[in-house]
Amino acid sequence: MRHLTLKPLAAAVLLAISGGAAQAGDADMAKELKRLAERMEALEKDNAALRRQLTVAQPAETNLDKRLKALEENQTLVEQGLTRDNLSETEPELTARLKAVEYQALEMQKQSRTIKALDGVSAGASFTTVAQRASGGPNNEIQLNYRTDITVSTPAGTIGDTTGKIFGHFRIGQGKGLGNLMTAFSGANTSAFQLGTAEQADNSAVMLAQAWYQADIPLPLGGFKPRSKETLTINFGKMDPFGFFDQNAAANDETRQFLSSMFVHNALLDNPLAANVGADAYGFSPGMRISYFNESQKPENYRLSLGVFGAGPGANFSRSFTSPFVIAQAETRQIFFSGLPGNYRVFLWRNGQAPTYAAGETKPHRGMGLNFDQRIGDAVTLFGRYGKAWGERLAFDQTLSLGAELGGNYWDRGGDSLGLAFGVNKVSAAFRNDSALLDANGDGIADYGYGASGAENVAELYYRYRLNKQFEITPDFQWLRRPAGNGDASAVKILGVRAQLTF
Repeated sequence: MRHLTLKPLAAAVLLAISGGAAQAGDADMAKELKRLAERMEALEKDNAALRRQLTVAQPAETNLDKRLKALEENQTLVEQGLTRDNLSETEPELTARLKAVEYQALEMQKQSRTIKALDGVSAGASFTTVAQRASGGPNNEIQLNYRTDITVSTPAGTIGDTTGKIFGHFRIGQGKGLGNLMTAFSGANTSAFQLGTAEQADNSAVMLAQAWYQADIPLPLGGFKPRSKETLTINFGKMDPFGFFDQNAAANDETRQFLSSMFVHNALLDNPLAANVGADAYGFSPGMRISYFNESQKPENYRLSLGVFGAGPGANFSRSFTSPFVIAQAETRQIFFSGLPGNYRVFLWRNGQAPTYAAGETKPHRGMGLNFDQRIGDAVTLFGRYGKAWGERLAFDQTLSLGAELGGNYWDRGGDSLGLAFGVNKVSAAFRNDSALLDANGDGIADYGYGASGAENVAELYYRYRLNKQFEITPDFQWLRRPAGNGDASAVKILGVRAQLTF
């Protein structure tokens, strides 16, 4: 940089002009020129001060370059560290923190994928044990049994708007209860379960009770699914027919409600002597069910269902469908009693291979049934079932049961329930004529040895006491009069207690 020296130049200019000015005799001009010289001298001083400042600023510029260089080197180390998966002690702290955040993000993504994969999957397990003692009958014994049910439900993907589900049910148990100790149209302990393949009473075996697929198809086809009020549902596989037909809110679950088969299902379809449902000895059967559900008037709705299930000995996948068990049901949910819901069902059924009261014999049977459960209070539900059947060698051809379930809200025990029910099974004309000499098991001996008449009467009372959400204890009392239509038999009293664990 060049630096101009202004002082000699200003003096020369001043001298020349002063001489000319003196000659011209202009005193004012001389003063102005003098002032100009003074200002030029001041400018030269400022120029010298500026040079000194520039000389001092030069080292600060060098420090800035050093800092920029250090930042560039650190950035290079960070980039190199991020290219490696492992952590090193020599890496900058920023690299370690960035890697830690990255690992946490990857772990959260992994957990999110796991949660997404389990979305919609549900599982449950229950353990039920029952102790009962019968008095007044031919055998006054105490019987114990237990049963464990494990269920799993998982989504099965979608096809367009159709959603699928797979359901599995495993059952384990021991003890046949009081069923083998008395002759009656109704079973005293529907929860009893023991596989016939168990070699000894102290052995238990696991059974795949149910395995079925369900497809839910919104209607109308090609419509807007979120606004659909109609659904077509298809199920097929190994199923419990009572999971889809003859349901009841107050009398349907032997692990929490009534124990007698009289109040769990329609007695004509499910009884220990000759069940018409067509299921195997454990209550399950291969089959298919299709239903149409309409909730356009929600909360009121209706459903139409048709089921076809295997029938005959064993009700298995071999020849069970040559003459299957067919059932059609219409049901509706209505609002009565100032806004309280009730469910009403009517069904028709036919079994081409129904068992009779004669040993090893099957005949076509058909029948109809009515079923309702209606709330009449905040915690009171009434229920009822009626059934009528036609066919050869039916042990009884009409059944009726009525009852109620009361919630514990009324006595400050909201988790408890009290159940009371009464039922009758009317002896058929054929059984009335044959019972005295009937050889039911083919051993040449009259198994009943009495003249059946009238109707079997059954009553049950239980109180379910909830200790917590997973544990309930239920004292239970049953009264059985004229078992299997035997007017000479003493009334049987059955006292029991049930413990239920759920997971």
